[in-house]
Amino acid sequence: MKKEVSSDLGTALVPKLLIRHAVPSSIGILVMSLNILIDTIFVGQWIGPDAIAAINVVLPVSFFIAALGMSIGVGGASIISRALGNNEKEKAIVTFGNQLTMTLLMTIVLVFFGLLFVDFIIPLFGGKGNLFLPAKIYYTIILYGVPVLAFCMMANNSIRAEGKPKIAMYAMLLPSISNLFLDYIFIYILDMGMYGAAWATTISYIVCASYILLFFISGGSELKLKIIDLKLKKSIVQQISSLGIVTLVRQAMVSVTVLLLNNILFELGGESIVAVYAIISRMLMFATFPILGITQGFLPIAGFNYGAKKFARVKEVIRVSFKYASILAVVISILIFFLANQIPKIFTSDELINKEAPIALKIVFSLLPIVGIQLIGAAYFQAIGKALPALLLTLTRQAFFFIPLVFFFSYKMGILGVWISFPASEFLAMIVTVYYLNREIKKL
Repeated sequence: MKKEVSSDLGTALVPKLLIRHAVPSSIGILVMSLNILIDTIFVGQWIGPDAIAAINVVLPVSFFIAALGMSIGVGGASIISRALGNNEKEKAIVTFGNQLTMTLLMTIVLVFFGLLFVDFIIPLFGGKGNLFLPAKIYYTIILYGVPVLAFCMMANNSIRAEGKPKIAMYAMLLPSISNLFLDYIFIYILDMGMYGAAWATTISYIVCASYILLFFISGGSELKLKIIDLKLKKSIVQQISSLGIVTLVRQAMVSVTVLLLNNILFELGGESIVAVYAIISRMLMFATFPILGITQGFLPIAGFNYGAKKFARVKEVIRVSFKYASILAVVISILIFFLANQIPKIFTSDELINKEAPIALKIVFSLLPIVGIQLIGAAYFQAIGKALPALLLTLTRQAFFFIPLVFFFSYKMGILGVWISFPASEFLAMIVTVYYLNREIKKL
């Protein structure tokens, strides 16, 4: 089998290259999404619907801290891809070393404060009433493993940046599989409840980190670190931060959105409606896996060829990525529409949840086919090192459109208005993205 090397990003046929990078990313995201989905089913069936809502309260906090690793990874990956495309291997290695130092320092500090203010944070994110105690149990244990998860997210992006998508895929598969296995032991067999769910997830992060460390230590990577590379370099840190802030802001907006929706839905319908949103958010993770996979496959190809000044290939990868993402999204949205009545019953037998969730699913997923345009459009600016337009396009969907719309529609239409805010914001964000992306492509 031919060994994967970074130079393939600038020479292989674009459709085949995109598939080669997008499929492993999609499989990794699929398995990770299935893990979250099945984990939610286990928790709902073996612990109860309140446990589903409690985990949904905790996820935005822990994922935001872990997203520091992802943002540092994506920001650094853009630099690494372009550096390798421009034959600047030493710059790529120094960037990776700085990524590692930044990730560990920042996440450890945030975990400390996250544990210190636990009793304030959980109610703030909707962990009220019966949800507070299970949310606190899950949150406290999960936070100990968040720096490990942040390292995994950072390193995974760097591995893809050097043209090794299969290794990145395996790094996502291992923790997902181990988490489900540990869920069965800790929750079902040992009856550890929320403690079991939390420890299963935390240990799975350690499994992922162990595999990634083995990859780098064994010499499989082109990014061979020296101790001196771990020393922070101002210019590299600034570049990583300016590009990584896009991903961090995106995750921050996800966390703010979850905080907002948990509180609005709790006031409108109580714990059951919060659980409906938890099911929808899990389905969004699951349903968008091929679109996210294409976006992740797109990033190193676009970045490498932009760095190598092969602009015709850059245009081609944008066009092909849009085509593949749209086709897959249409298929998924049709499936969800026809299976909307059956999906909630997989998670719980609660009558109110099973009555409300099908309506919500159909509305929320109605414009899924256009999501890829917005995601790939924002990713393009990140790939080529233009942080400001990437940041602004990232903010359009949730900050500029979704949050104002959810306040307006929920006030006018109640719970139904919350669900309508999803497709409305997607449509508006897509229009803005197409305009700016088209203007930028004309400059190539």
